[in-house]
Amino acid sequence: MTTLKNDTFLRALLKQPVDYTPIWMMRQAGRYLPEYRKVREEAGSFMGVCTNPELACEVTLQPLRRFNFDAAILFSDILTIPDAMGLGLHFTEGEGPKFERPLRTSADIEKLAIIDPGTDLRYVIDAVRLIRQNLAGSVPLIGFSGSPWTLATYMVEGGSSKNFAKVKALMNNEPQLMHTLLDKLARSVAAYLNAQIAAGAQAVMLFDTWGGVLSSDDYREFSLRYAKQVRDLLILENEGRRVPNILFTKGGGLWLEEMANTGYDALGLDWQTDIHSARTRVGDKVALQGNLDPMALYANQDVIAEKVKTILDKFGHGSGHVFNLGHGILPDINPEYVKTMVDSVHDYSRSYHC
Repeated sequence: MTTLKNDTFLRALLKQPVDYTPIWMMRQAGRYLPEYRKVREEAGSFMGVCTNPELACEVTLQPLRRFNFDAAILFSDILTIPDAMGLGLHFTEGEGPKFERPLRTSADIEKLAIIDPGTDLRYVIDAVRLIRQNLAGSVPLIGFSGSPWTLATYMVEGGSSKNFAKVKALMNNEPQLMHTLLDKLARSVAAYLNAQIAAGAQAVMLFDTWGGVLSSDDYREFSLRYAKQVRDLLILENEGRRVPNILFTKGGGLWLEEMANTGYDALGLDWQTDIHSARTRVGDKVALQGNLDPMALYANQDVIAEKVKTILDKFGHGSGHVFNLGHGILPDINPEYVKTMVDSVHDYSRSYHC
């Protein structure tokens, strides 16, 4: 087992003492980097990168060559599981993900099989192994998956949606069928994350991108319930150390206390949630990750540094904070502004960990 040179991110997730607040960034490997765009062009498509372990490894490592991030995150997509289930994922320029065979009938849902990650998503698992090898113990590797509810929205809608009419109709008219779908997805997600952990991921994150579109009652029944099922099935230790896990619900600020009771080690916060209030509400039960508004990176560098300080000030003293954006970085951000954010976090946060 390679000794981990920088485990600050892992220790912060477990609320252990650290010297500074660690930082990584959602979508940190991606379109804002010219070197990524070059790889994607050579691969011919986004999925051409995702399904090639060598290219996925290269893209994962690119931001670490530019910035002093405290973690790497696997380059992949949340929709790999539905694709492996046979729905036919493809990406249309300017429109986002589409499925050739969306779920339209009860028979479509009944015939879905729980995935075998080692076979159905071997390219991802191979990429995890390759990335760990190439990181050589420099920083931890984060694995991830979409949440059962979020995956279900894409699978039923056939792609992105503005009002989620189809999936909410299924949820309201045939709740038991919806539960059948979500249970299959929860078991598939857990198997997928556990395979990533076994292959070398040292922390895992569940992206519940669309949980926030639900009412409170529906969120508890159709999103949080299955996020907890995933958590209950996760491997919690590998290579002799704890494997921290993070739950992120975009738009989930209403339900932080309930999210904190699911057993996850950390909660991701979107930019609309005040981090001081969040820390007050959850206490020492979980660590917090976030939560600079991604749009703040369009500001000048002095403003970015001040906004970083504001978030660190609001969280206050002690461990249990991983700095991040409140959602993914936008594709036309200047990489130099990312460096300003990263350096500001590292420089300013040390006073809170004395």
